[in-house]
Amino acid sequence: MATNLQLDDHLIHEAVKLGGHRTKKAAVTQALNDYVRGLQQDKILELFGKVDFDPAYHYKRQRAKT
Repeated sequence: MATNLQLDDHLIHEAVKLGGHRTKKAAVTQALNDYVRGLQQDKILELFGKVDFDPAYHYKRQRAKT
């Protein structure tokens, strides 16, 4: 999908250099992947304290049954 964006040239060149990318597209793609991954991790953290924990559950015993 072709997209035209007005990006800060200095910032893009710095990202390409620091990330060791060969192209601007590679740097932007990596940045978007990192951004999305961070947002997904934030969603997981929202579940902290909301998931029930059973201290009697033995995952090794459960694995042997299958």
